[in-house]
Amino acid sequence: MRDSPLRTLVVENSKVQCNIIARLVRNHDHLKLVATSSNAIDANRILKNHKIDLILLDIEMPCIDGFSLLESMDQKIEVIIISGNSDYALKAFDYDVTDFLLKPLNNDRFENAVKKVLKKQSYKGNIIDEDIEFLIVRSSMKNKSINIKEIKWVEALGDYIKIITDKEKVIALSTMKSISDKLPKDRFLRIHRSYIVNLNKVEKFGCKTVEIDEHQIPMSRKQKPKLEFLLEKVNS
Repeated sequence: MRDSPLRTLVVENSKVQCNIIARLVRNHDHLKLVATSSNAIDANRILKNHKIDLILLDIEMPCIDGFSLLESMDQKIEVIIISGNSDYALKAFDYDVTDFLLKPLNNDRFENAVKKVLKKQSYKGNIIDEDIEFLIVRSSMKNKSINIKEIKWVEALGDYIKIITDKEKVIALSTMKSISDKLPKDRFLRIHRSYIVNLNKVEKFGCKTVEIDEHQIPMSRKQKPKLEFLLEKVNS
């Protein structure tokens, strides 16, 4: 199990229910309450300014509902949905949430849901110990983990991106800038406004293209000197 408590955000429209859930978090040995919020807009602000491991999320909120909040998130955070409407349960699991709890909250069900999160975190901890890095992207309404070392290149695709790996092609909702910011700068280079390449996968290059697995990828002329410099560092 994880040693440090999960930094938790409670997003709940009802003040009464928010207090109940916050109290459960404060009384749990493996949870630490970071903040509470009554709406998705405020929750988004909190997520940008605090490291959060777990969100306890209501669905029915003013202006922006809980599902819209999940769609806007670009980082992998464990989520337990707590709702008074069981009709949301099936849709909730399309978003890869850890659990769905019905109000009024049952202490045993809450404890079991937290145990599921802790088990997943413990598994991730083992992965990190093996020095495997992952990129988290939003694909097919779910958060997907991609082994960074397996990425060959990333390609712009309108409002989406296509990530080509050793094993698969993943279409994800993201911008090129967002993905570029998440990838290690010493191993990945944006060689063109529509392409990012893994320097470890580059086989050869010319003035206008880079070759990876016999695929010719366009390259901006001004990026060639930077590519040469980084490839020397990677191969040295």
